[in-house]
Amino acid sequence: MTKGFLAAFKLSPVIAGTMILMGSNALASLPISSLDDDPCCEEQGIDGEFQLICSPSSSMVYAQVTSVSQLSDVQSTDWAFQALQSLIERYGVIAGYPDGMFRGNRAMTRYEFAAGLNAVLVRINELIAAGFKDRVSEEDLATLQRLRADFAPELATLTGRSDRLEVQIAQLEANQFSTTTKLTGFINFNLDGAAAPGNVRVERIDPTDSSSVPRRGSDNRPIVTKVEDDPNITFSYLAGLFLTTSFTGKDTLATSLFAGNGDSSSNAYTSAGLFNTFGVPLLDLTPSATASDLVLAEVFYSFPVSNSLQFTVAPLFFWLRYFDTNAFTSAFGRGAGGFNTFGSTLIQDLGRTTGAVMLWRINEQFDLRVGYATNIDAANPTRGLFDSTRAVTAQLTYSPIRNINLRFLYDYSIIKPVDGQIKTKPIIGIADDGFGGALDDATANSFGFNFDWLVTSKFGIFGRYTYSTTNLNPVADGLDDGNLKAQSFQVGVAFPDLGKRGALATLTYVQPFDVLQGRKFLVSGGGDGGTQFDIEATYYYPVTNNIAIVPYFYITGNANNFDDNPLIYSGTVQVQFSF
Repeated sequence: MTKGFLAAFKLSPVIAGTMILMGSNALASLPISSLDDDPCCEEQGIDGEFQLICSPSSSMVYAQVTSVSQLSDVQSTDWAFQALQSLIERYGVIAGYPDGMFRGNRAMTRYEFAAGLNAVLVRINELIAAGFKDRVSEEDLATLQRLRADFAPELATLTGRSDRLEVQIAQLEANQFSTTTKLTGFINFNLDGAAAPGNVRVERIDPTDSSSVPRRGSDNRPIVTKVEDDPNITFSYLAGLFLTTSFTGKDTLATSLFAGNGDSSSNAYTSAGLFNTFGVPLLDLTPSATASDLVLAEVFYSFPVSNSLQFTVAPLFFWLRYFDTNAFTSAFGRGAGGFNTFGSTLIQDLGRTTGAVMLWRINEQFDLRVGYATNIDAANPTRGLFDSTRAVTAQLTYSPIRNINLRFLYDYSIIKPVDGQIKTKPIIGIADDGFGGALDDATANSFGFNFDWLVTSKFGIFGRYTYSTTNLNPVADGLDDGNLKAQSFQVGVAFPDLGKRGALATLTYVQPFDVLQGRKFLVSGGGDGGTQFDIEATYYYPVTNNIAIVPYFYITGNANNFDDNPLIYSGTVQVQFSF
């Protein structure tokens, strides 16, 4: 059956017919032969079969036609020309494609034809009810009655499914949170413990207080103390609420709220400035200065400029949403998720919370992202956007094939001192002028590489390498500038769907802060010249669609860069509830 004179109506038969077949599905699944040239449709594999999936912005959305001359591919010599002209002028039930074409030779199904017939019947009933019965010819009524009889089963199906759809829509509207906003969230329970078979050396004055400050002794070396007692097992929570709003269907206004009281046991073993670095999953934390306070964690607005270009403007946002992502590491609980493993230890910094990001999808192989970010001092008039600790980050992703991603990062930072010390990445720890004196603004350049490769459907590999150099400027006269150089390294393996579809197991090795030059400037984090390493094993196991169990296990060697520290064993069992 061709489209003929009933090919396109005010109610598009293609879309209506699709709704009959798919119920309330928000995407239209349509024959590939009719849409293979539609830029808003893409081929997707579903249960081993391929079909074309079209967004609501597809060219299948028809435009009202008021004159047959608007249909560029309909000529006066066409056999259906008079029928089209009559339907347009008398009933106003013809619609065309946005490009001005009618495409009258496209094949259609009986369901599609029935949907179009139903649209005509509705329109004619409207005309009769409005007193325009004379506009409906007896011949047309006879034809429609015959068609109604011939297509009675399809029309009955359409009516029944439309009625059910209206009931479902009414229920959704009555119970929806908002017409523009979607609410999602999670609550995590964290059971955590850590132990070491000996005393652990730390660079801080009070070994019993992980927030204790570091100092230099009379020999100008950092003061070192020892943690002698293992911490107790902790039980904590982290909760998050996400409000996602769209005004056009393509833009996003995101708001995130967090509350938690986590303090992982491993923090008992860290030098000053290394709090929440090793043996700690990111989702076991306290998001505010005071435990259990509800805080606004994110507010950002993303909008498209074109099909390939998008901008995000953010008074508050997570830098890690956009940079240094990886298929097998995640800050949010699926994959390697420790503070030292979900991203580069020398580039990403959650302290940069204000800024903007440009995302440019150049083509299928290349993706470019450029961002500018500052810390929360951006809201302070004495600092503002351009006199706070700030950074410019660029990332180019190259995907030669579908299952390989190569990411190249560059980060330039200007770091403001706090109490005369530099405490922000790419320094992990605390730096001074090498003699206990104050520093001025520091500048840092970091270069990173990040990759993931799904070798088979059940096995993948991933890794990162970062090199950084930080220029330190002493305040005191007569002291030369210092240069602290460091590198970090990570490699891991991943096992998707291990034990259950949707599960993910990872094993990763990381050296978070290998100091290559300038160790003398570190009052904390330099240790005795050793290089810390972390081994992390994680297993994300989805019990249901909304509940998951995630055990983390860590082994930390040469903690705090002391090569004579004992191994530290730590672990967390996390239960995630999402909604």
